[in-house]
Amino acid sequence: MRRREFIGAMYVAAGALAFAAAAQQPGKVWRIGHVLTLTPEIGGMFAQALEQSLADLGYVQDRNIVLLHRFAGPQPNKIEEAIRSLVPQVDLLVVWGEGAIAAEKLAVGVPTVFISIGYPVELGLVQSLAHPGGNMTGITAEAALETPAKRLQILKEIVPELKHVAVLGPVDDPAFVEKGLQDLAARELAVTLMPVVIKSADDLEAAFTSMKKDGAQAVMPIRSSHIFGLVKEIADLALAAHLPSCWPFRQAVMAGGLVSLDPDRLAMTRPAAAQIDKIIKGTRPADIPVEQPSRFELYINLKTARLLGLTIPPSLLGRADEVIE
Repeated sequence: MRRREFIGAMYVAAGALAFAAAAQQPGKVWRIGHVLTLTPEIGGMFAQALEQSLADLGYVQDRNIVLLHRFAGPQPNKIEEAIRSLVPQVDLLVVWGEGAIAAEKLAVGVPTVFISIGYPVELGLVQSLAHPGGNMTGITAEAALETPAKRLQILKEIVPELKHVAVLGPVDDPAFVEKGLQDLAARELAVTLMPVVIKSADDLEAAFTSMKKDGAQAVMPIRSSHIFGLVKEIADLALAAHLPSCWPFRQAVMAGGLVSLDPDRLAMTRPAAAQIDKIIKGTRPADIPVEQPSRFELYINLKTARLLGLTIPPSLLGRADEVIE
């Protein structure tokens, strides 16, 4: 073994021993930073869900853990600022969505659990789902590459003549990796995908004008905290533009979007809490497999379908988990 590799291995081994010793300190009160890429108004229920999931495992706020919530919103600079402020004062970090990208750069060495990030292997956050291999593990929103393709297939079932679909997302958002994955399905379904980017809510009206001008027949917003915060605005504009929309968030369908296929994000706090429990008890994140959603739920808004002049196929209605009248 080369000298540099030997020294590196020694540091890794020493770090693992130090982590195990720290994790197993009797009576230690763990300080857990919790960074949500949502505003307090939207993110409050996710903070409460994590607290409850931890409480179910015996971890009570201000008794044997201190959970520090930070609502950064979808702005990258605020997400990074929240992580920087927490890293010096916490034993463990929990991050949602794109917060995992910032944590990978800014929280080196801090055990980190991510929740609801898509494609963590492709984004370089972990080596593999089974063996993360670093200081991060968590719950992925959709590790399976075919999930966006399924959304596209749903749109095709509703609109058989579909040929052009706009893919809407924030500029420079890492979640736009989905666009490349959707290209595979687009070739199989003979659908052309049209990427449309926005910087803020102020760009939405122009974005929909551009979609219609370029011949879009439907719109697929990507999985992004930025998009999640704008579901009502986007759903309204899609309806006004007479564009069917397929979403990675059920909340969008409740706000007037046409259809969604997504896992229950609130429920993700339960397996995340179990991973936190393992870390507190001494297991390294590197040895805790990344978990995937056990199932995806299909939501359909029939009122929106009627306003768009669309008939939802009975076979699709039969597969729906919830139909909004």
